[in-house]
Amino acid sequence: MKKVNSVFDVLGPIMIGPSSSHTAGAARLGKIAWSIAQEDVMSVKFYLHGSFAKTYKGHGSDKALLAGILGMSPFDENLKNSFEIAKQKKISYEFIPKDLGPVHANTVKIDILDSHQKLTTITGSSIGGGSVLINEINGYEEVDITCDYSTLVIRHFDRKGIIGNITSCLNTHNINIARMKVTRQSKGEIAQMIIEADDFIGEAALDAIEKIENVILVIKINPIKSGD
Repeated sequence: MKKVNSVFDVLGPIMIGPSSSHTAGAARLGKIAWSIAQEDVMSVKFYLHGSFAKTYKGHGSDKALLAGILGMSPFDENLKNSFEIAKQKKISYEFIPKDLGPVHANTVKIDILDSHQKLTTITGSSIGGGSVLINEINGYEEVDITCDYSTLVIRHFDRKGIIGNITSCLNTHNINIARMKVTRQSKGEIAQMIIEADDFIGEAALDAIEKIENVILVIKINPIKSGD
């Protein structure tokens, strides 16, 4: 029988650690934040809510979150060495227990500062079994994405025809939409479109969407699943 030396011994084929919510889910949240930031990470702050705040050291959520920021997956055996690896890469980090309000018990707000001093903020929850839900990106709430699909977060001016232009562009590049959600601050002002697609969204499609009139910003998130 294999000797169990720490909470980070492999429990199964898709995760490291004692808890799918506190380790696998935490690693996935960190990796999603890293994917959204899209730049070299210089420093990161994790604001831990509820159960995360109470048990993050014992369950290894701290190491798992940081491992995700380093680009690791939930099953990566180097997850347990994330502190040392971050130090080697000269990435500073801090874990701060904080009440984030009426949110899921396993919720974290992640602030990433990159090499260009750009701040990226996401808030997400580990909802069980390694699954996660991203609630907020850079101050925009009600994002509600799982990152099980190729995902676009598009900010645009609320103008007639823009939804059709974007969906037609995806169709031209043979991309099927699995789910779409559009919200706006007020009529004619800035709106946000969330698109989850069945197909990989390549650079050609991304470039075409960015060139559409009244599109302000496009954030692409590749699918990051529990076993990735």
